[in-house]
Amino acid sequence: MSQTERVLRIQQMLQIKKVIPREEFLGELEVSLATFKRDLEFLRSRFQVNIEWNRERGGYYCEDLRPGAGQGNIPGPMYSASEIHALLLMQDLLIQFQPGLLEIDLAPLRQRLQLLLGARHFEPDQIRRRIRILHMASRPVDAKCFQLVSMATLSRRRLHLTYFGRFHNEETVREVSPQRLVYYRANWYLDSWCHLRNDLRSFALDMIRHAEISDTPADEIPDEALDANLGSGYGIFTGAPQNTAVLRFEPNVTPWVSREIWHSRQTQQIEPTGHLVLSVPYSADYELTMDILRYGANVEVLAPDDLRRRVEEQLRAAVNRYQVTSS
Repeated sequence: MSQTERVLRIQQMLQIKKVIPREEFLGELEVSLATFKRDLEFLRSRFQVNIEWNRERGGYYCEDLRPGAGQGNIPGPMYSASEIHALLLMQDLLIQFQPGLLEIDLAPLRQRLQLLLGARHFEPDQIRRRIRILHMASRPVDAKCFQLVSMATLSRRRLHLTYFGRFHNEETVREVSPQRLVYYRANWYLDSWCHLRNDLRSFALDMIRHAEISDTPADEIPDEALDANLGSGYGIFTGAPQNTAVLRFEPNVTPWVSREIWHSRQTQQIEPTGHLVLSVPYSADYELTMDILRYGANVEVLAPDDLRRRVEEQLRAAVNRYQVTSS
């Protein structure tokens, strides 16, 4: 056992029995008397747990850890050292994943976990030095806004939102029934029933100017309806799929594209020439067009015709922008 495991085992034993003989501790922990005494000192000094030896009673006891004592001075359940490392890793990755969102809420737990491990077993800066999450095209979300939105979503309460719509360049006030939070391409979205539009809508959290939780219970939308309307089309600009894009990629990019997931119901086949033909269901084509354009001359839209024309228009506009008129 590591010291962390021994300390937590001592806690468990003292909570179960009133008095425990020294030999019982040594046998259970499989340590020497000197090591056991160091563990007791660790508990007394680090957690201020008053563990006492009583010759007449024939063992150690701790009133602080008895049921009803109201102390609970040793933080955390029975975790092993490896489990605590894993919890600390998950916490730090979550903080890197979206800086600022949950740091205040997670800080007390992080401190208790570090306390359990001790300074010799854990250096706080090691995770971020050795494991990094790099954000590309992510848009910061106000921590308070995220907290309110997530609280309303989990507690099933309506939200009053002041929301700025990028496409129409306007600000609206809405009442919504939040259904679920979605993390998509390094950004957060809220799937909701919008009572202003009387329809399902997806809101970008970074565009919420103000949020307030209502006392009114949120309307419940079945998961099947959410998936059909917001989870079945292409990307975050979702809706029931109306079309299927058929894309043909050049052999030199086939090894990369063949491993990409554009849609949960996509299909693909590799031709004898090495070309990859990818079929992707979609409703709105705005985001799909952007993804097609990032492959430039290495992809051709085979169908439908209106998507092919849109991509062609975008490529021609790009060529015109970069043309140099000879003098």
